Parts: sequence; structure tokens; C-alpha cells
Amino acid sequence: MNKTVLFFATLGPIGTKLPAPGTMGSLFGTLLFTLFTLGFGWSVQVIALSFVPLFLIGIPLCSRAEILLDRDDPGEVIWDEFTVIPLVFLPLSSLFEKPITQETFVWIVAGFMLFRFFDISKPWIIRSAQKLPRGLGVMVDDLLAATASAGVLWGAKTFSLSFLS
Repeated sequence: MNKTVLFFATLGPIGTKLPAPGTMGSLFGTLLFTLFTLGFGWSVQVIALSFVPLFLIGIPLCSRAEILLDRDDPGEVIWDEFTVIPLVFLPLSSLFEKPITQETFVWIVAGFMLFRFFDISKPWIIRSAQKLPRGLGVMVDDLLAATASAGVLWGAKTFSLSFLS
């Protein structure tokens, strides 16, 4: 059972064998999100809602992984980054309903980069969320980083559209 917990918490070899595991987990989530939206035509809202149970499962999963690894928020535990990525792209829902353009990929890369910025730099409210107990802190700090990224994306998309009108 413990090996299964660690396998899911680290997304198998992504968190344990690759460099920069948080970035790789975020990249994996972004690529999966892109496949679901652009490849399968799923709406951003459906994907985000389907990831909510994964986020909730992450709280006890990451708690157990912390205990097994005997560290707080271990770097190889990347379930948190992976599960919050769809939330980053909620403000861009309408973009994914249109034909794919180069702009689509620019916004996806921007969302990924913003999330990594907020997840790594951890502004005060995100950093303070890490003080929550065990897996709750692991998951909530990434939820806040995704929310901050979504807010910046929304502002950038809204602001850029005002110049195009």
C-alpha cells in the first residue's frame, strides 16, 4: 500500500527520476489538460470539475507521503501541482472553444509559466498556506498559486482584449 501511495503522490517516475519534479508535474498536468481540451474537445470547466476529486484525494495522499518520506512537502511529491493545473486555465475557457491558433499555445505557455512563478516564489498568502497541517498545506498552497495564476491570466486576457476592440 505504501508503494502505491508514493507512486501516485510522485506520479511514478515523473517526481522521482526527472529533474525539477514540481516543474515536470506541472508540465505533465498542462500537457494532459491540453490533450483533453484541444485533442478531445472537452471544456475547461468539465476538466476543472473532474480534477476536484483528485485534489481532494490529494490531501490524505500527500499527508501519507509526507509521513512515509519523513519530510514536510517533499519535492518529489507532485500530485499537488498536477491536480491544480486545470484551474489556471479557467479564465481562458472561451479561447478553447475557438479553432486552435498560435495564440492558444501562447496562453497555455503563459499559464504554465505563471503557475510555476507563483508556486516557486510563494508570495505571503501562498507561503502561509503551507503552514496548514500535512497534506492540506501541500495541496492548498498550490491551489492558491493556481488561483493567483488564473487571476493574472484573466487580467492579461481582459486587458489585451481592450486594445483589440
